[in-house]
Amino acid sequence: MLITRKQFTTLALAAATLACAGGAAAQAYPARPITFIVPTAAGGTTDISARMAAQALSAVMGQSVVVDNKGGGNGAIAANVVKRAEPDGYTLFMQYSGYHVISPHLTRAPQWDHKDFQPVANVISAPQIIVVRDGLPVKTLAELIAYAKANPGKLNYASSGNGSLQHVTGAMLEQQGAIKMVHVPYKGTGPALQDLLGGQVDLTFGTAPPFMPHIQAGKLRVLAVTGKERLSSLPDVPTTAEAGYPGVNATSWFALFAPAGVAKPVIDKLAADLKKVVEDPAFRKKAQEQGAAADYLGPQQLGERVKADFASWAGVIKSSKIEAE
Repeated sequence: MLITRKQFTTLALAAATLACAGGAAAQAYPARPITFIVPTAAGGTTDISARMAAQALSAVMGQSVVVDNKGGGNGAIAANVVKRAEPDGYTLFMQYSGYHVISPHLTRAPQWDHKDFQPVANVISAPQIIVVRDGLPVKTLAELIAYAKANPGKLNYASSGNGSLQHVTGAMLEQQGAIKMVHVPYKGTGPALQDLLGGQVDLTFGTAPPFMPHIQAGKLRVLAVTGKERLSSLPDVPTTAEAGYPGVNATSWFALFAPAGVAKPVIDKLAADLKKVVEDPAFRKKAQEQGAAADYLGPQQLGERVKADFASWAGVIKSSKIEAE
């Protein structure tokens, strides 16, 4: 079909208008509130990391960032919400490393895959600490091991779920110390912390932020830090290596992921803005005060960390003899 010069000009102008509109739409991101889906109940480090990042990112992007907790299923409930979300950059996943690189090794029927998500940025990293209830008659890691040996099967420890980093850390301590404890899984650190404070469980392993107020108030006691170095917020607490158990070494990270189909310009903007957030001195100071570290990794670096950690934890799980659910 032949078209006149006038018709051609009209079509060309229309196409140019649409292209400009599309470009303006892309540049306008975010044009409405963003939601961070969190795979744990409120109160744990994943939740704290999400809320710290959401508040700071909101100021940088000029849009509200809402935190929505979807705990349960060792992170699978939240993962499926994000996996099925519209890939427009408005539903994002604040993920916990234990669920991302450990739980997949321990799930017989996985409901999601790493390919369902694309990395955006790492926000926080933190070693685990070994925390006991105030009434437990131990003050050091050596005393905890001795108590466990004298009372086989009596000690129980809380975790944020089967296959969580807390669970694996507990298994590593059992292996390294030649002891046996009872594992009690919860739907996140928040509920586990409440039962630890209430005396329903004896100890737990977790990143420091949610425990710090209770440690400072004398309601909980820290025995060791599972990282390579002591925490500046807990300078008198030895590392597990210093306490004689170098094999108990575990660090968590908390990172933002997006559904697989989100466009690269949106990922790039999120990553760039999160870099501003994480490298801000106020954010870094707040993380440090809570026993964590502001630790930015961009999309490519985060993707490489996921692959490396997924492979390394496979060996730890095998040696610890943790079985899949």
